[in-house]
Amino acid sequence: MDYKKAGVDIEAGYQSVELMKEHVKKTMREEVLGGLGGFSGAFSLAKIKEMEEPVLLSGTDGCGTKVKLAIIMDKHDTIGIDAVAMCVNDIACAGGEPLFFLDYIACGKNYPEKIAEIVKGVAEGCLQSEAALIGGETAEHPGLMPEEDYDLAGFAVGVCDKKDMIDGSTLAPGDVLIGMASSGVHSNGFSLVRKVFEKEMTKEGLAAYYDELGATLGETLLAPTRIYVKALKSVRNAGVRVKACSHITGGGFYENVPRMLKDGTRAVIRKDSYEVPAIFGLLARKGDIAETMMYNTFNMGIGMIVAVDPADAEAAMAAMLAAGETPYVVGQIEAGEKGVSLC
Repeated sequence: MDYKKAGVDIEAGYQSVELMKEHVKKTMREEVLGGLGGFSGAFSLAKIKEMEEPVLLSGTDGCGTKVKLAIIMDKHDTIGIDAVAMCVNDIACAGGEPLFFLDYIACGKNYPEKIAEIVKGVAEGCLQSEAALIGGETAEHPGLMPEEDYDLAGFAVGVCDKKDMIDGSTLAPGDVLIGMASSGVHSNGFSLVRKVFEKEMTKEGLAAYYDELGATLGETLLAPTRIYVKALKSVRNAGVRVKACSHITGGGFYENVPRMLKDGTRAVIRKDSYEVPAIFGLLARKGDIAETMMYNTFNMGIGMIVAVDPADAEAAMAAMLAAGETPYVVGQIEAGEKGVSLC
């Protein structure tokens, strides 16, 4: 008896590392110390000394059951972008710059080429957010997970000067709310998505083309989460102070928007201020999902909302456009009970 006969292939693990090295190398920053394969990832904090009062920010998350679609479609090179996005967007929401990311892949069986494809997506997410991929772990779980299954999660660490943190403390009635378009469902609500499209959750079903989507169902649902790090950095470099920021993830508008508010302020969002992507209309109709539940579960086409002074709205939107995002003025801040109103 040996480890391989017990279900864990150490040689496959070595091969996975070799295959992923080319992707990891692309994410390196000058602060990274050492290479892939050490017991820990090392990152120099020398540059942080230039800040008056540096604050470390962290975020950890996974892709939820969206991973199941990647498994069914046998397409694994974008799900890693989702894992990175869910972490770095939260850091950017607080005004931080993501520094580095580490991933964790649990699998029933280590197929080196598949693992390398997953990490390729992770590396792409790191490139989009300018974070270094400084380490990770691939763990085989024979007997615990089916051989073809895997799960992906990770965490990121970022930094900002305390004076530049986005905390909502300066919010005032009249401030403008700007939403940046999402790429679709992103990485939240997929347990409901899979239930609605239960009969379509096959390789053939997901390959079906929908005229209203302009793509196959699988392509639409698997579209990776947008990463807004560069857009928020562009806004900051334009001299605009973001007063508050909300990453629209699980819980949709009703749970996430209030998290950006201070007591005595209320967000009022106009549902007709932007075009809701077709996938959400299809979900609502096919699943007979009430509108309130849709806005309480999904991002409904807006992945990030920021609040700025009215005088800064035009400059903020121009900076977002320059960074490749699509911004909309979606509402404003009013005096009132802390919460969100959709009208």
